[in-house]
Amino acid sequence: MARRFVVEADGGSRGNPGPAGYGAVVLDAETGEPLAEVAEYIGTATNNVAEYKGLIAGLRAAYALDPAAEVRVRMDSKLVIEQMSGRWKIKHPDMRPLAAEAKAIMPPGQLTYEWIPREKNKHADRLANEAMDAGKRGERWQPKVPPGGTPAAASGPAAGAPEAAALSAPAALAAFAGTAAPADEALAEPAATGATAAPAVGWGSADLGTPATFVLLRHGETPLTPEKRFSGSGGTDPGLSDVGRHQAERVAAALAARGTIQAIVTSPLRRCRETADAVARRLGLDVRVEEGLRETDFGAWEGLTFAEVKERHPDDLEAWLASTKVAPTGGGESFATVTRRVALARDKLIARYTGRTVLLVTHVTPIKTLVRLALGAPPETLFRMELSAASLSAVAYYADGNASLRLLNETAHLR
Repeated sequence: MARRFVVEADGGSRGNPGPAGYGAVVLDAETGEPLAEVAEYIGTATNNVAEYKGLIAGLRAAYALDPAAEVRVRMDSKLVIEQMSGRWKIKHPDMRPLAAEAKAIMPPGQLTYEWIPREKNKHADRLANEAMDAGKRGERWQPKVPPGGTPAAASGPAAGAPEAAALSAPAALAAFAGTAAPADEALAEPAATGATAAPAVGWGSADLGTPATFVLLRHGETPLTPEKRFSGSGGTDPGLSDVGRHQAERVAAALAARGTIQAIVTSPLRRCRETADAVARRLGLDVRVEEGLRETDFGAWEGLTFAEVKERHPDDLEAWLASTKVAPTGGGESFATVTRRVALARDKLIARYTGRTVLLVTHVTPIKTLVRLALGAPPETLFRMELSAASLSAVAYYADGNASLRLLNETAHLR
């Protein structure tokens, strides 16, 4: 007889849109015992997006416990319940990919949906608020109930983590065990969705499906690159130099030879669009623009070298280097602000490209941010990574919410 779970999920936004988060708990349907908890601070979002994110996280947690379980979903969001039950149409474009992601986690025959009043959804509501509070503090939410239902003391927060997510599950360990790849295989085509991989020795097996794999390409050189000048979203928007155009053609040839890229998404800035277009011509693909992938706005520092900024704005520079919450002089963006923007774009793209390999053509800060978040590393990690022009990195995102860094700053195609 199949196991029976109840998933209670909730999401909230303090501003709608505003700082948002979700929470979900998986309960034993017979005893009511909590079997797993999951919550995450997701940056700026609407209530509806947060509610859908809570549903997705709850279903993934239930699937990690038992893929064959019968699951009853209970939420106080009339919109999500009615749309997922098929009684209401999904009209908003932001909701469609989230609903599709939720539907892909478990077979519909194993799921039922029930609306409950807010006062009966207190557990999930509490988790969502804990995640939002943790995100406000720059901390990472930690589960108190690991899968299996044995309460545990919450471990300390990951210092400085801007997004607060944790799903402590055997599936996460199994995913981690099977994701490492040598550099020359890191962009290889993933196995077909639904294929069962051989279990990794010592970890057990977990069918998490094909991950969404983001191949991260830094744009080619511009005239400002070799001069090491600040070049973000608020400057002159330079295009590629002759060297940069050559680099774009080289990386396009390398990606065409691999044959694994299924879609291309780019920052709106000119240097990225020109790099993306070079790859798109070689691969025969269209290019989608994502605003969230643009570079940091460096304010009054745009076009200046580090030495020039140090001479003109020494106190501001020192404060900026000491904290990712400090913005450059003249109304630029702090790295904390960029992190929230990039994390939101990441989540949207994961939902849109579930199970696919996608080339993201972007900049130094967004790539370092995606890598840092995948590793759960502290903010100061941003200053400890090297990313060359036209370099390739790669991160895979699994169905249980975990990520795996597969490649960083690969430049062999330029030699």
